[in-house]
Formats: sequence, structure tokens, C-alpha cells
Amino acid sequence: MNIFEELGEKKTVFADKQYLDHRFLPDNLPHREEQIKSIAKYWIEALNNVTPPDITIYGKTGTGKTAVAKFAMKQLKEAAKNNDLNIRTEYIRCTDYTTEYQVIARLCQQMGRDVPYRGWTKAEVINTFRNLFKKNAFGKDLILLVVLDEIDILLRNDGDGLLYTLTRTDNVSILSISNYVDFKKFIKPRVRSSLRDREIVFPPYGAQQLVDILEERSKLSFKENALGDDVIPLCAALAAKEEGDARYALDLLRTSGELSDEKESDIVQGDYVREAKDYIEHNKITDIIMTLPSQQQRVLESILYLTKRKEEITSGRLFEVYKDVSRGDSVSYRRIFDFINELEMLGLISTNTVSRGRAKGRTNIIDLQCDTTVLEDAIWGM
Repeated sequence: MNIFEELGEKKTVFADKQYLDHRFLPDNLPHREEQIKSIAKYWIEALNNVTPPDITIYGKTGTGKTAVAKFAMKQLKEAAKNNDLNIRTEYIRCTDYTTEYQVIARLCQQMGRDVPYRGWTKAEVINTFRNLFKKNAFGKDLILLVVLDEIDILLRNDGDGLLYTLTRTDNVSILSISNYVDFKKFIKPRVRSSLRDREIVFPPYGAQQLVDILEERSKLSFKENALGDDVIPLCAALAAKEEGDARYALDLLRTSGELSDEKESDIVQGDYVREAKDYIEHNKITDIIMTLPSQQQRVLESILYLTKRKEEITSGRLFEVYKDVSRGDSVSYRRIFDFINELEMLGLISTNTVSRGRAKGRTNIIDLQCDTTVLEDAIWGM
């Protein structure tokens, strides 16, 4: 028998897993009605043939930022079609397109212009992009709304050239999405003044809000009576501790179901949720650490060493241990600060500035934000 046919015949608790994927866009987004309306009240300008203001939305991972932006895009597209308006909405994930050239080329391609990802000058690509905004045969102006997801990655990688180009192109409105409130430190004042964005903050989900989200998805994704009574509340409670991360909650629920299938159980039980938590956390930390440059791995190893010794971790003490760990192959003290910032952005550590009094000034205290056992396995298992 074909191996895939054999596996396909095994019993499962799932009706359809796709509804537990965080990339799935449902018809209803519980507890994000206010944020959807906030975007809509700015974007409605496009329906009056006026370019909307730029928008920036902030929030931790898993707070629904991307889903809300895509939901608003879908709704605006429908409204524009009903009113016969020339409005385009384009989504760019800045983890996939990390330079100004790549983003502009991608926008041109999405809008019907064959632009290569390399080989042209930046000026040629920008001119091709701006030519798209000339009046069409019916004299209707094109209004373009660009959603730049995880924009902080592009800004750190390539600077603010893309924002400079887009803010100086007529009939273009930008919606920027970032996990970090301070991402604008990568934007020069001349560009920031052109952005003039409206800001929308996405708060973390509470435990009961996560229950509502999971219950709605579970009706579509699991067979009837396949979930134990404690499964969804437990997934929600654990995700609420992870800063209200709905992605994490969905991942917990899906992985719990997969563990149930592996155990050939007809019902997903609460114990499977705890197993799923350990499995997800271990894989997440391992994947992040495996992709870190070796010098950052050494910094993380030094933080782990000091954490296990229960020492207060200042940048100076960290640098001392890091030099020992590196055995002569170390970077400068100043470069360590860049590594600390990057590890904090990955969620592996946190920093807190404390005052030591007038004589000693202010000091950064570093704390590990993941389980030491998981981190040990990840670092020393490589």
C-alpha cells in the first residue's frame, strides 16, 4: 500500500487543520473590531478619491496586526470594486523583500510591470513604479495603499530609502506594521516628517479573549467532541502568559491535536497541551539559536552562565564572561551592545535600565527570557 494512503487512513481528531494556521484569514476577528475601524476611518478617504494618511500599527507578536491589516485590505478592495474606483492594496512582508529595490520591484510586478529583482539601477525601478500613477485611459487616478509588514527588518537592513521614495510618490499611502514601538529610530528626521503617520496600538489578548478566538477556530478545525473541556482554557492561559500571543495559542491547540493523533486518542486531553508547550518552546529556541551568528551564540552562552550562577548581569560583567567563552576570538565591547539589542528583539533576553545614584549613573541589567534547560539543550546540542 502507498505510504501516504496508509497514513491518510489513520483516525484523526481534526476535521480541517487549515483553520488553526495563523495565516488563515477568518471572516470574523474577535476583539479587534476597534482596530479594524481605526484603519477604516483613515482608508475611507480613498473611496472619496483622496490619498489616505500613512498609518503605523504596533503590537507584540500574535496580537492580530497582520490579520487586521489584511482584513481591512479585503474590505476596501470590495468597496472600491462596488464603487468602480481605481484603488490598489498591496501587501509586502519585509522578511521576504529586505531592500528598497526589492520592494519597489515587487510592487511593480504585482501591478503588472515586468521588473527584474536585479540588473536595473534604482532610478530605473523607481521611475517605472512612478509611471504606474499616470492617469489611465479613463482618466482615473490610481491610489495605492502599501502594507509593509515587519518594516523594522527592512529599515535595519537597508535604511529608510524605501520610505523616502514612497512618501514622495503621489497617491501612495503606507501602512507600516512593527512589533517594536521604537522602530522609528531607524528613520531619519527628513523622512519621518514626510511620513506624518497615524499610530494604532494593538494590546495583547487576555486569556478570555484567547478562549473566544480558539473556540471559534476549533469549531471549524476539530471533529465534534474531540476536545477535552480543559484544553482550550489551558491553551489560552499559557498563551496569555506569553504576552497574549494568539499565534502561540493556535500553535498549542494544533500541536495538542497532533499529539492526540500520534497517541491514537479520540479526545485531545489537557496533558497533551503541556506536552505541546514543551515541544514548541524547545523547537522555537533551537531554531532561533541555530540561525544566530557564532558571536551572538557566545553572548547568549555567557548570559546563560551568569543566569545559572544567579549573578546580576550588567553589560560590563557580560563582556568579561564573553571574552572567556570566546577564548581570544571576541568582538569589541561596543559591538556587544548591538548583539544585546538583537537578542532582545528576538525575545531571548530583556534589558532594564536602573539608576545607581548620582555617582554611578545608570546601568543596563540583562535578564534571560527563556527556560534555561531548553537553552542549554539548544546551545550545547549543536
